[in-house]
Amino acid sequence: MTRRNAAERAATPASAAEAAGGLLVVLSGPSGVGKDAMLKRVLPTVSGLRRSISVTTRPPRPGEQEGREYFFRSDQEFDRMQAAGELLESAQYLDHRYGTPKAWVEEQRRNGASVVLEIDVQGALQVRRLYPDAILVFVVPPSWEALASRLAQRHTETAPNLEKRLEAAQRELKALPRYDYVIVNDNLERAADQLECILQAERCRPGRVDLAALGDPDGA
Repeated sequence: MTRRNAAERAATPASAAEAAGGLLVVLSGPSGVGKDAMLKRVLPTVSGLRRSISVTTRPPRPGEQEGREYFFRSDQEFDRMQAAGELLESAQYLDHRYGTPKAWVEEQRRNGASVVLEIDVQGALQVRRLYPDAILVFVVPPSWEALASRLAQRHTETAPNLEKRLEAAQRELKALPRYDYVIVNDNLERAADQLECILQAERCRPGRVDLAALGDPDGA
């Protein structure tokens, strides 16, 4: 499916079911697979869609800003947030920790927005246990060679770290059967289209569409 013009899609109102509580979508996949690029294409074109910003203990990369890519926190502050129950999920990835601020996500859903969490497998399975209605989407590369090339082109990883990320990706793939959807990102535009199709289809599931105006089908 080809996505409509961004302005046209953004003007489309969210469904009545969304007004009562938005979708909770988890987007996982190996580092470098293109999750961020996909989201950047889909966010302006799907109404009522919000991206959750994670907390991390890793230092900012060049060009990253506090509150845009991540909330950057010390290990001590991360420990405090965990102990206070402020994180919806948390996970260790390589040498750093990541977590999702709980209050913001729940507020967005109560207000009818759908929220996308870009998190790893550990966090995704925590979310599924807490929120059985969460929609889990896994993004995979067309090949390991393509993934290694993408990571190398970012110029943010040392050779040992690049190897660690590829090993982590192989471990993450073992959780693939526990996800609802898989997208092969061999073409960014097509992958973004598929993600948008998933979101729109999930909004049309029975129970997520407000049919109150039709009345009781068994009534007089």
